[in-house]
Amino acid sequence: MAFSVDARKTEAERWLKQGVEQLRQQELDGAIKSSQQALSIYQDSRDRLGIAQSLNHLGLGLYKKGQYQAAEQIWREGIQVLASASPDHKSHDAQSKRVETQVAIYQLLQKSLIAQGKINQALLVSEQSRAMVFRELLLAGSPDISSVTSPIAPPTIERIQQIAQERNATLVEYSIIDNPLAETNQPEELFIWVVEPTGEITFRQSNLTQLWQEEKTTLTDYVSNIRQSLAASQWGTGSSRRKIRPFMQLYQVLIEPIADKLPTDPNAHVIFIPQQSLLMIPFSPLQDESGNYLLEKHTILTAPAIMVLDITRRSQVNIPESLQQWLVVGNPNPMPGDFSPLPAAEKEAKAIASLVNTQAITGEVATKAEIVPQMSASRVIHLATHGIFDEQQGWESAIALASTDTDNGWLTAKEILDLNLTAELVVLSACNTGRGSISGDGLASLSSALIASGASSVIVSLWSIPDSPTAFLMQEFYYNLQQNYDKAQALRKAMLTTMEKYPDLRDWAAFTLIGESSQSPTD
Repeated sequence: MAFSVDARKTEAERWLKQGVEQLRQQELDGAIKSSQQALSIYQDSRDRLGIAQSLNHLGLGLYKKGQYQAAEQIWREGIQVLASASPDHKSHDAQSKRVETQVAIYQLLQKSLIAQGKINQALLVSEQSRAMVFRELLLAGSPDISSVTSPIAPPTIERIQQIAQERNATLVEYSIIDNPLAETNQPEELFIWVVEPTGEITFRQSNLTQLWQEEKTTLTDYVSNIRQSLAASQWGTGSSRRKIRPFMQLYQVLIEPIADKLPTDPNAHVIFIPQQSLLMIPFSPLQDESGNYLLEKHTILTAPAIMVLDITRRSQVNIPESLQQWLVVGNPNPMPGDFSPLPAAEKEAKAIASLVNTQAITGEVATKAEIVPQMSASRVIHLATHGIFDEQQGWESAIALASTDTDNGWLTAKEILDLNLTAELVVLSACNTGRGSISGDGLASLSSALIASGASSVIVSLWSIPDSPTAFLMQEFYYNLQQNYDKAQALRKAMLTTMEKYPDLRDWAAFTLIGESSQSPTD
């Protein structure tokens, strides 16, 4: 029986591979038949992943034949099949394949809906995909989903419009549609939805062909190259007023198609909802053809999904008015591993603590045993220290606290997920704290863990930055909060001021605000 099962599985895989090759050769009828053969075998063996993969390829064959509605029905069936499968969090590979297949089907379903002119339904599918991945990330970090914030509510067009209206903000959601056959001569596709404060929804599709032809690369690889250039500091001092080609290219791809739908008031909020590789870049330094930065035109926030803003708003509403404690930590010592002390981070923490009439916790006192209990009882948390990002296991990304004989000092994203925070604002003034593992639509990172554990706003950095500019920027940010700017406006103003003093783009553009902007801690 085991031999028979293995033989049938091998046969189904052969049919799937044959179907893929037929799709590449545009032999669509043959590809559909091959996918149906694989589907029949997988159905007999009740292999849900195999069934979904077969439906994925079957739908693609129908889509390529112009049968968009039939493809839509097939792909919706594939999503339901995988949604009914029990998660296997004991097998990382099996779970990864299941999520990867789900994301692929969600992407293709968006294509079929756009082809039919169902713009709003495609936006819902984009949000459903993000909700699925966000939940999977939480389960990967904490299998007991009840121990963390409730999952994202099912999206509706009405609720999405309400979110834009409640925040008086323009929402911009990006969806990267990968090449489903991994053909080397085909770029990705980029869908963009704009939801204005009035509730009006506009759809645009960005043309990535020019990027493909001029730069000989995909959008994903282009973003990766930009990050490597930033890490190597290839753009020298004085770059803040220099036209930088990569950021101008990204402006053309990400902003120009929707520029007419963005607010003209620089104080009006624009909340960008990036996806996949776009989660890893800042929007602030994107440059128009005149060299002007997006930060100079707009007040910018980000979120991993529109419906995540529901989570951050609920967290903010639930903060007790009596909770006023500030937790300010700087330069824990000794640092974990081989990390060097950060004297400027200690000065930063002490200066911020002085601004808000509290005492900074620094040096050997700043251990996990001391800091973690206070995190759950603080309205504002500021951590000025080192941060690390684990590219293989996002939940092992961590913030450095003082190490001891019994603890290495790393506070991991997984540990943060188990906290019960009531923080209105968490600032991670550390290197690489905004980075996370790209898994389909998702970002497994410190910022996701903080939001899931109850923080309503998070400020993180997207690359390593010198400690002196960071200290200056952060002091400006808190000073602006005291002047009754909201969090997004306070951060924008601080970044603009830092740009004047430290013109190197790496020194002022790394930080991003995720989540809520209203009701600053000094209100």
